[in-house]
Amino acid sequence: MHLTLSNRLSYGLGGAVYAVKEAAYIMFVLLFYTQVLGLSGTATGFVLSLSLLWDAVSDPMVGSWSDRIKSRWGRRHPFMIYSTIPLALGFVALFTPPDFVLGSEWWLASWLLICSLWIRTALTFFSIPHYTLVAEITQDYHERSALLGQRTAFLFLTALLLPSLCLYFLFDEGTAGDGRFIAENYVTYGWLSALLVFITASACIAGTWKFIDHTRIDPDRTPATPGLLGLWRDFLSTFRNRNFRNVLYYDLGATASYGITVALNIIFWTYFWELEADQTGLVLGISVLIAVPCAMVLLRTIGRRMAKQDIVKWAVAIMLVDLSWPYLLRFAGLIPDNGHPAIFAILVAQNSIFMTFFVLRIVAITSITADLTDEHEVDSGLRQEGSFYAVLQFTTKLGGAVGPLYGGFALDMVGLEEGMRPGAVDDATLNALVWVAGAGIIPMMLIAFFFAFRFSMTEQRLLQIQEQIARNRRRNNQGG
Repeated sequence: MHLTLSNRLSYGLGGAVYAVKEAAYIMFVLLFYTQVLGLSGTATGFVLSLSLLWDAVSDPMVGSWSDRIKSRWGRRHPFMIYSTIPLALGFVALFTPPDFVLGSEWWLASWLLICSLWIRTALTFFSIPHYTLVAEITQDYHERSALLGQRTAFLFLTALLLPSLCLYFLFDEGTAGDGRFIAENYVTYGWLSALLVFITASACIAGTWKFIDHTRIDPDRTPATPGLLGLWRDFLSTFRNRNFRNVLYYDLGATASYGITVALNIIFWTYFWELEADQTGLVLGISVLIAVPCAMVLLRTIGRRMAKQDIVKWAVAIMLVDLSWPYLLRFAGLIPDNGHPAIFAILVAQNSIFMTFFVLRIVAITSITADLTDEHEVDSGLRQEGSFYAVLQFTTKLGGAVGPLYGGFALDMVGLEEGMRPGAVDDATLNALVWVAGAGIIPMMLIAFFFAFRFSMTEQRLLQIQEQIARNRRRNNQGG
């Protein structure tokens, strides 16, 4: 069936749910817990990365469970429905730690860990079933990219506009000083995050309700191994697909480099480039308003002429160059001092280019994964969309966990401590932060670039796979 704009928008809204978590953890958690509450950077990074261990359990269980479940609401929607309110409440708790934990680094770290586990678990129950819907809503090579393009557009618009608007209006400089260092502002941010989760999740669930029948399949096409061991075997079975293994290796490198970049972006903009809170908000807001439309145009043009794996290769190469040039110009003395309008323009340009091609690479890699679930069915006879997206999301989280862990380590290594204000940090410390960040980001990007050449799925190949699936089903029906 041909998908309407309403269909794509309804599905895409689910990306905003995931984006609320991204916005919180990318932009504010490291700053809030280290510079406002006083938790050490290393402890904060360690706790955020430690919570990932639970994802090693929850992601495969939820993915495999959603492949197997039978209900009047289909295989995916029950998980999305029951996770919405717990996820929203998790953000309130994250940014409203009780007074008794504030006097102890141990208790504060424990609170951060508990909240992070709560949010990650609830998000897993929503996002993996939502992700898998794309492989069931449509079989078309390009329609899958269009759907995931909408999801990624909402993800980026929300992940960047939410903190951008809050930096401009909530965390701006007031009579009490720089709003980024006032704890009460984060309480408000937590409630705003909760409200946004509830609204967007509810709209996504309602808008995709008509596709519930698409998620129901014949029992002989679903995994049947019983118990928790069976769920784990479903998870591991996805690694038999060579294309998918290389996608995962690529994604680990790409998301690790991205995680370090975004974990340190707010630090660089605050201390290295000395942007005010409202300027930081404008950089984010203007960049995303430029990048998302540009990415959608490119997706509709080159996306129909270029194979998905080729889009990934070009995107990684361009992002690698884009991350470097402003800092190289600064070290070469070719750009003005901080405070000059050119600095703001340079950062908007850099961030816009980076986000445009990052959106393209996400759409391409998640769309390839949907195609690979068809390839897997030809090889195994089973539909395991949930398991495939659980593995992909877990590796994305695993790579992303490198960000706060490495970011916290970098802050402690260069000596950027609680209470330091922009303009008061010496150049040697800031320059060291650049080199430490580069030492983490560049090798990960090169790993991603290497593995981008080791997987492939063309439109012609997908059509051949789907024709084989159709023949197998007809043969099974005749045999039955």
